[in-house]
Amino acid sequence: MAKELSIEAAERQARQLLEARMQSVRDLVTGRQALADLREQVEAAEREDVRLYNAALTAGWSPDELRKIGVGEPDKKARVARRARARRAGAGSGAAAKDGASGTDDTTGATAHDTDAG
Repeated sequence: MAKELSIEAAERQARQLLEARMQSVRDLVTGRQALADLREQVEAAEREDVRLYNAALTAGWSPDELRKIGVGEPDKKARVARRARARRAGAGSGAAAKDGASGTDDTTGATAHDTDAG
């Protein structure tokens, strides 16, 4: 006699398998959202770092003095400056212009305050 197949039992097993797979997607999406949230926090912290560095420059500190006491130029400011120099140096070159349009958003949030005040 052949074993009787139950549609309900088959559906129940299929749902259990799918639920395990769905949980992995839920975990992945949760992790990706946490990463996106942290990236936003880093961007905000970098903008604040640039603002405070510029405030120190405005208060009379020179970049050399700040560097000597262990407070160098903010990473974001240095990245933006390097990118600007590279664009100026390769303005006539298609490769350099292409690199400048790489789609990275390191300059997102850059303001007039991101330039040296002194």
